[in-house]
Amino acid sequence: MTVPGLLSDLEVLRKDFPILSRTLANGQPLVYLDSANTSQKPQVVIDTMVDHLERHNANIARAMHQLGAESTAAFEHARDVVAGFIAAPSRDEVVFTKNASEALNLVANTLAWRGEHQVGEGDEVVITEMEHHSNIVPWQLLTQRTGATLRWFGLTDEGRLDLSDIDDLITERTKVVALTWVSNMLGTINPVAEIARRAHEVGALVVVDASQAVPQLPVDVTQCGADLLVFTGHKAVGPTGIGVLWGRREVLDALPPFLGGGEMIETVTMARSTYAGLPHKFEAGTPPIVEAVGLGAALDYLGHVGMEAIHAHEQAITGYALAGLETVPGLTVLGPRDAAERGGAISFELDGIHPHDVATVLDTRGVAVRAGHHCAKPAHARFGVQSSTRMSSYLYTTPGEIDALVDGLLYTRDYFEVG
Repeated sequence: MTVPGLLSDLEVLRKDFPILSRTLANGQPLVYLDSANTSQKPQVVIDTMVDHLERHNANIARAMHQLGAESTAAFEHARDVVAGFIAAPSRDEVVFTKNASEALNLVANTLAWRGEHQVGEGDEVVITEMEHHSNIVPWQLLTQRTGATLRWFGLTDEGRLDLSDIDDLITERTKVVALTWVSNMLGTINPVAEIARRAHEVGALVVVDASQAVPQLPVDVTQCGADLLVFTGHKAVGPTGIGVLWGRREVLDALPPFLGGGEMIETVTMARSTYAGLPHKFEAGTPPIVEAVGLGAALDYLGHVGMEAIHAHEQAITGYALAGLETVPGLTVLGPRDAAERGGAISFELDGIHPHDVATVLDTRGVAVRAGHHCAKPAHARFGVQSSTRMSSYLYTTPGEIDALVDGLLYTRDYFEVG
């Protein structure tokens, strides 16, 4: 089947991902539709990490030998790749963390401590009702500890941010606006730049969770309006255990260190310590070295395919999926129905069948989806549902896999004798 907008060499590209050729129990071919949870990895990422461990393994910035120099060079090359991929003005603005959650906690915690951006009693932090728990809980903790007030944008019935009260929500009391660029549950692509403009009018910092955006969209940190932006490697065909915090230099310079230990110091005496410059001020201890190297290979791979092409593919396959899901009786999609306004995650309900049962039956047919609240319980509560089933596509998803999902959902309805 021809679907306009798909990657032209899709079948060739799929051969880069060895797991996609797997056969599961009962001889079922794998249909992987859980990429918003974690993406699959191309062979080049696997090979790069194995090569590093086999030939270059050593700690970085410490060992005065050839392996140490090679490992340090590979780690810092990965930082260069990340900076280029997100159009960061400086490599020193790229901080490696273990995941996006740690990056968000780094920001929320250090904003409570001291400096020009300190959040205190009487201040306000604004988030949204569609956030992943990782962009809710750190801000709850911050406001509880400091006496600041937590406020949030609500959602429309179509699953978009309700911006009708933006001037009332973002005021002179606002110190931070934190929001997701692309919702992991609703798929909604948010108008980050528009919201950032309002936040900057009142002097607030803008923190963007780009965990779903960086894998799917061309990202330019200088254009989106973010002051601080985070993402995680494993959703962008990279390994787990590696995340990124990008921040404008003047903002990162103003934040105090988050963790103390080796590498983040300039000098240590028994009385006091002074700290290293960016980015090392925020990278205490031995970092996730091979994971960073793998992330560099992953972003190189995505860059070779082309983010504009990947985005077009995502929109095309998402549109095809939305059309297919409409043919399933009793199925309700949560979030926007227009593929141009959303990413590759589509959450839905199937009348009369629990999401866990839907996912279990689909799994017997080789179709991997996620069921639950997707770490977005407030968004589910907004729509009056406890949980949902979620399919999520990526650059390797084919129309045939969407057909297998739709056939599996029709089979699931028959299996439970609903309708």
